[in-house]
Amino acid sequence: MKTTVFAAILIGLTTHLSAQNAQVNIQQDPKIDELVKLYTKVSSNTGYYQIQVGFGNYKKALDLLNQVEVDFPDWYSKIEFESPTYRVRLGRFKTKLEAERKYLEVRKKYPHAMLLKPKEKES
Repeated sequence: MKTTVFAAILIGLTTHLSAQNAQVNIQQDPKIDELVKLYTKVSSNTGYYQIQVGFGNYKKALDLLNQVEVDFPDWYSKIEFESPTYRVRLGRFKTKLEAERKYLEVRKKYPHAMLLKPKEKES
């Protein structure tokens, strides 16, 4: 008797179960997309030569950035993330001549450094 009552209750519960259908609507201010584009444009190195000192995981890049800031305290330096690694970049040089002179100076301390050409401006 107990098993038939239990079976009836179980069958009754399972027939009334149904999955929920949900839809997520994200409403965001359209100015957020404009701000993201503006941030990307400002933070890129478009128009400047830079020297890439090294790359790796975040901890390695942070340690390298700290060392670069000690070695070249008056120069602009930052970490940029380009999937899947973090890259330590140094300087914002407008002319190729200036960049090459600084590059030779950096190569004495960091022999694996690379001189990066400016990115082409998008129309």
